[in-house]
Amino acid sequence: MIVLVLGGNSEIGIAAAEQFALNEKAEIILASRNVQNAKERAREIVEKYGVVARAIAFDALAYESHQKFYDQLTSRPDVVIQAFGVLENQKECQEDFKKAKSVLEGNLMGAVSILEIVAADFEQIGKGTIIGLSSVAGERGRKSSYIYAASKAGLTVYLDGLRHRLHPTGVHVITVLPGFVPTKMVAGRTSKFGVTPLPVAGRDIYNAWKKGKYKIFTGRKMRWVMAFIRNIPESLMLKMRNL
Repeated sequence: MIVLVLGGNSEIGIAAAEQFALNEKAEIILASRNVQNAKERAREIVEKYGVVARAIAFDALAYESHQKFYDQLTSRPDVVIQAFGVLENQKECQEDFKKAKSVLEGNLMGAVSILEIVAADFEQIGKGTIIGLSSVAGERGRKSSYIYAASKAGLTVYLDGLRHRLHPTGVHVITVLPGFVPTKMVAGRTSKFGVTPLPVAGRDIYNAWKKGKYKIFTGRKMRWVMAFIRNIPESLMLKMRNL
């Protein structure tokens, strides 16, 4: 088995890849703009799990390079984990469209570009799994993060549609909605709704693949927390200042 992680320095992506290395002895390919860091992560996976792991260059925003990147893979992956993403300060995104654009492109456009290429290949051979890391933020827009949330909501709907399209072909698509996971990307931020440790998030993703699930929340509480937030009446939501 070969697992390709797009966003090979993503801590959640690596946590999931480690579960495939541990339980399936999978070969791991970490694809990232920062190849040097990804090489170090790959070396750690080799040492910890005794599997083949390597790093290759990939830029989620260099759309024109995506087809060549995929065509030049030496082996076709069995599982592709889309783990790259961008998080910027909401207020800065409001004031600077370039930052808002980077969030929308980094979380949605880059994913659509590369995953359509993966999907076409998997569809042709009639097998494979695509795992997309979206976010609970996309479940409802809030003033504190609505531009980031919009990009993740778009990704969630995209993955829903991709799953609907590919299901008859034997290709499986899993949407992952992580709760608050302590990574470098969210350093300095806090959550009112609890924390999902990285190893737990990784195990949840692997178990979703193993059990053939379609959409999961990481952490036991998040499904119920988000069900509550989604169902807050709009008239009440508008009065809530700290959500």
